[in-house]
Amino acid sequence: MRRLLCVHVFLCCLSMAHPFCPSQCTCVFHGRNDGIGTRSVLCNDPDMSDIPVNVPVDTVKLRIEKTAVRRVPTEAFYYLSDLRYLWITYNSINSVDTGSFYNLKVLHELRLDGNMISMFPWESLKEMPRLRTLDLHNNRLTNVPTEAIPYLLNITYLDLSSNKLATLPSNLMDIWPPFNGAPISKNSSQKIVLGLQDNPWYCDCKISKLIEISKMTDSPVVLMDLFLTCSAPENLAGVLFQRAELDNCVKPIVMTSATKITSYLGSNVLLRCDATGMPTPNLYWARSEGSPVNNTVQESPGEGIKWSIMSLHGILPKDAGNYSCKATNVAGSAEATISLSVAGTISTTVPPVRQSTATAPTSQGTTLTPTTEISASTIVTSTVPPRTTPTQPTVPKKPKTTPSNGLQKGSLKQMKNQQGENGRKLAADEKSKKSDASKSVKDLKIVEETADSAVLLWTADGLPNDAPLTVVYSPYGEDDTKRTEETNAGSGKVLLEGLSSGMRYSVCLIAKGSDAGKDPCIDFYTLEIVEDGGQNQLFMIISGIACALILPLIALLLYKILALYWKGRDPALDEEELEKESYVKFETISMKQRTLNSHPTEFWARRATHDSERMLLCSRSSIDSQMTYKSDSSRSEYLC
Repeated sequence: MRRLLCVHVFLCCLSMAHPFCPSQCTCVFHGRNDGIGTRSVLCNDPDMSDIPVNVPVDTVKLRIEKTAVRRVPTEAFYYLSDLRYLWITYNSINSVDTGSFYNLKVLHELRLDGNMISMFPWESLKEMPRLRTLDLHNNRLTNVPTEAIPYLLNITYLDLSSNKLATLPSNLMDIWPPFNGAPISKNSSQKIVLGLQDNPWYCDCKISKLIEISKMTDSPVVLMDLFLTCSAPENLAGVLFQRAELDNCVKPIVMTSATKITSYLGSNVLLRCDATGMPTPNLYWARSEGSPVNNTVQESPGEGIKWSIMSLHGILPKDAGNYSCKATNVAGSAEATISLSVAGTISTTVPPVRQSTATAPTSQGTTLTPTTEISASTIVTSTVPPRTTPTQPTVPKKPKTTPSNGLQKGSLKQMKNQQGENGRKLAADEKSKKSDASKSVKDLKIVEETADSAVLLWTADGLPNDAPLTVVYSPYGEDDTKRTEETNAGSGKVLLEGLSSGMRYSVCLIAKGSDAGKDPCIDFYTLEIVEDGGQNQLFMIISGIACALILPLIALLLYKILALYWKGRDPALDEEELEKESYVKFETISMKQRTLNSHPTEFWARRATHDSERMLLCSRSSIDSQMTYKSDSSRSEYLC
């Protein structure tokens, strides 16, 4: 019986050591003398069209090669929690799901080379926190998105060769030395291996860091093929990375006017930063916790230069903190920080009231107790006696015979004197209080209102010139955005700045020690900004039309005046001048046939008139023209 039990246990152990293997795969167990080993599975049947689902759970290395598998489904290997090496190479895979590698927590190496993958689910890499080798060469990848960068931080071997990549994210190289700022180690085991050859690279600023790495002699990033070549643009086609010179490619540099700024509560603050770089960088403002900031404006006065201004209106304590200005372009990024502090913060905690412990005795045991008066801006402690009804002192009955009557009379007289003194003090205090109440600020009015400012005037009645005053103003009905200005009673006016156009404001003037709720206040409106661009444009159009109509009329008028001027000149004088300048006056000249006896150097001109024909002879022009005579049929040169 014991022997049969031993045989059963042996068979169970044997079945565990040799679990079921898929029919189209080969399973190999690599054991050791201590009974511990690893299992590898090879599936290379050309007729296999799906990922096998009955692979032994203790498999450490799975190879699916040269099959007809076209897709890696979701959670295809979730039960292989011990899998460390997964090779799915030289198949026909064109689709990989986001959850295909779920639960592969210890996977160290993933190879998908030799397939037809055009889009890889980079976010699936988060399911493999121990992955170090990723081989995607000889596929159809066209880009690596920026979102993939966080998932590549732990990769030390990345092969993207023989794809269709033309560019890479400009900040991809920032995750590796020397661009991530980490110290460069000479340990070869800590180097990063990149395979990027056989891709149609477009050499511009986006891959400027990759080109820079190819020129380094000792870099922590090792390229499998040092002879990477540019395919575009045309002027760099066929040029090696090591010899490529990129124009207009400079990482941004950010400068600020100050690193620390302290401003008073309620004031307006402008923060400015300037950046240079090629191409011209973009600027972004953000708080220390990363939240973006609005109310910014930026401008580029020239190529490679840009500045940005962030405005804060009526700053509050919550506006204090660090503000970062970040500049980015395809060549890289840079940032600078400005620290803002707010002075004069408002405390909402009411300080404890100081009470005097001294009491003044009154008649019949009545004492003066301290009371406290609190206004909106100050806390004033004063001693005010309570109103009491005077009572007649009880006069002890006069004993018939006793030697102490004189003492009792003296005591009664002393009490009366003390009561009279307390009454005089009470009257003085009441008079002092009435006198203080009569001192106030009055005649508040607003003058010189503009779109963003106004001047507050007042008259101080009975207050000293150096008496402190607090001006509190805010948009009407918005008490949570109050602003304050400190001044004194003698100034008589204060300028309110940083206002919004076309709004109603409330302003109050608070004197130190005044009663709460009795401070003088006034409401006013700021002026509205009237946009007159449309009126100016209409005026320009009307002016242009008027000029177009009037100028031709003026020209025509001038022409008429000149014509009349020349027509009015003396005609006899004109005729005399014409005779001086010509040989003959005629309407038409016609040639008359020469006679046989005429001189060869003469010709006749006939002028038709109403009375007769007059024959005019034009003398020959010069002796030189006579020498040109050749024959009877030729003409000499004459000047008529």
